[in-house]
Amino acid sequence: MPKYFPYKICGYYLYFTAHCVLECMHAHASDEELTETGSAKFFVRSDGSTRLMNRGRLSEREIRIIQDFIRENYESMYMTWRTMSANGYYEG
Repeated sequence: MPKYFPYKICGYYLYFTAHCVLECMHAHASDEELTETGSAKFFVRSDGSTRLMNRGRLSEREIRIIQDFIRENYESMYMTWRTMSANGYYEG
């Protein structure tokens, strides 16, 4: 599982799976097994804002903290995403 960072954000790893690179850029957040099951899913727009598609077990506070972190770091996250996917940012 490619992680965007080797450390947890608000207790959660931000990552993507090899088979989800068919979609536009997004980040899963999970503190357990790094799978799509039970994880939160944030689609990332080109301005760093996100659209939460699945909240998983995250609280509203945790969601806000992770969204803020993504907004501040989305460009470096995109460089990691681009190593495995030809798809760009979320446009919806």
